[in-house]
Formats: sequence, C-alpha cells, structure tokens
Amino acid sequence: MSTVATARGDGSAEPPPEEESPVAPPPGAPAQVRAPGVDGVPATRVIEQGETGPATEPSLSGATALPQVLKIIGTVVAPTTLLTALMYYFGRLETAAFLWYFLDTPVTVLDLTVQDYLNNSVDGMIPPLIAVAVAALLALWVHQLLPGALPARTRRIVLRVLMPAAAIAGFVLVSLVMADFVMGTVFLTSFPEGRGLSLSIGVLLLTYATRLWRLLIAERRPQQVSRRAPGAVAIAEWGAVFILVSVGLFWAVGSYALGVGIGRAQQFEASLRNVSDVVVYSDKRLSLQAPGVREVSCQHPDAAYRFRYEGLKLVQQAGNQYLFLPSEWTHANGEAILLPRSESLRLEFSPPGQVRNATC
Repeated sequence: MSTVATARGDGSAEPPPEEESPVAPPPGAPAQVRAPGVDGVPATRVIEQGETGPATEPSLSGATALPQVLKIIGTVVAPTTLLTALMYYFGRLETAAFLWYFLDTPVTVLDLTVQDYLNNSVDGMIPPLIAVAVAALLALWVHQLLPGALPARTRRIVLRVLMPAAAIAGFVLVSLVMADFVMGTVFLTSFPEGRGLSLSIGVLLLTYATRLWRLLIAERRPQQVSRRAPGAVAIAEWGAVFILVSVGLFWAVGSYALGVGIGRAQQFEASLRNVSDVVVYSDKRLSLQAPGVREVSCQHPDAAYRFRYEGLKLVQQAGNQYLFLPSEWTHANGEAILLPRSESLRLEFSPPGQVRNATC
C-alpha cells in the first residue's frame, strides 16, 4: 500500500491523513445503520436488543389454552352460579317426577319456590357428584403419572395402542348418541342416563385421542412442535369441547333426576302404611270421597270445626297447599287430594293406626 504526501507551500511535505480505526460499539448498543450505497455497504436494519427474528402469530397448546377457556367461562358464568343452576335443574326434575307419580299433573300446580327445588336436590346430587369427581381424579392421575414412569420406548408403544383405542371408543359412543336421535331405541330404557354420559365420555375420548396423536407427532418430528394452531383456534376447540361435555352432563343429570324422583315416590307408596296418620278438621264440608277416608260430622254446638276427616297421609306441604293420599292409595287405582292451606283447616298427627280422638 503506497503513501501519498501533499506538498505544502514552504516546501515541506504534509503527511497523509491517518485512516480512522473502527471503534467497536459498546455492549448492548444497537448495530449502526449505513445508508445504502455508501462505501459499498448494503442497507441494513437496526436490530434491537432481545429481538430474535420476524414476528410470528402467537400459538397456544392444549395445556395453555384450557386455562384460558376456563377463565373466559368463569367471567361469564361464575362457578357458584353454575352449581346453583345445576342444583335447581336437578331439584325441579326430581320433584316433578315425584309429584307426577301421585298427581299425574304438572308440578306447577303446587307453586313450589326456588328454595324448595334447591333443598330437594341436595341429597340426590351427592352420589353423581362424587362419582364424577373420583373418575376425573383417577383419569388425571393416570395421565400424569403413568407416562412419566415408563421408559421412552414403552411409552411410545403405549401411546400407539392407546390413541386408536380412545379414538374408536369415542367415535362409537358419539355415533350411538347420534343414532339414538334418529331411531330413539338405541339405549336401554332402564338406563336413560346412558345418552348424556355417552356424549360426554365420547367427546372426552376423542379429545384425548387427538392429544395423544399430537404427542406422537412431536416425538417423531420435533421440528413440527412449533407448528401449533393459533391461539384463537385452540381456545375455540376447547370451548366446543366444554360445551359438548356440559350438555351431555346436564342431559345425564336430568335423566338421573327423573329416575330418582320416581324411585322415591315408589318407596313412599311401599311404606304408606307406616306413615303417620293425619286427621283434618274443617269448618266447612270438604266432601272428600276416597277409599279409606271417613268423614265425621261434629254435632257439638261449641265445636270450632264442624267436620273431621280420617284415613289420610300427608305427602308434602308445597307452597300454600297440602298434598294428601288416602291410607289405601295405590298408583294403579288411587286419587291424590290437594287442600289449600288456610285458617279454616287444622291438622292432627298420630302414629299409624293410633288415632287419638275419635270425635270432634
């Protein structure tokens, strides 16, 4: 490399200008940008600290999408509201089936309140809630503990067997529900809860099979792990699963509530003779004519109630009405009696077959 000196006016040579040595930028500072075409350096983009590349659309996996779905649902429907609605739904259907067995009329004739339905649902909902909670815990424990305890090769074999088994079972259950919609005779009449349970379990099995399929793909081709569905798609998928499973559970709970109500009515009929006897006093004639019911007219001038009716069993006091059954009532041949609750009536209870007062 040659050095050129510039001559001054006094005859001395001026040294050439020294080249500027490049100065390294301080750590963490952004790279300098040079204009295109200057010193032959192409145009470049400033890369900020922490930037790794072009922005991509955010994606969510099943593990992160499900909590977001539950959070969204929780903001719309609070857990206590959902539980209260489920208890009300169960209590109303159970009470309707219980009273229909005796009255063969809609439950609205008794003017029941929301509190009545909630109280009637407490003991009936305990068994299904326990069963669902235990089944969910067992499934979660097996899913979390079993794959981690197996060797990698055995784990892949289990996944390859479990994935098609879950898919086939889920498809069969959902297909049975669809066929029942068309034909209506797929499930046994003695197990009406099977429709809703088949829908919920079938959807869960299909979802689980899809998750196992994605795990297999991730193990075979790890480079495709980042190629997940966008966040909105994952949330929509879990939302649809939640809706279908909830519909199936409500369907099963409704069928179970009807069965519980009819079963309790049948138990009450079987133990009718052991229910306390009720004597109804009235200041007006009620003209109650039913097998086993006897009317007694009170002739005493100072009697507060002029008529007395024996041979009745109290089933329930609902709203402002009493529901009575004759002591010889049967579902095949019997009539229930509804009396309005008022000051003109007085009830007297006694052990079965031990009426205390034979007269007014």
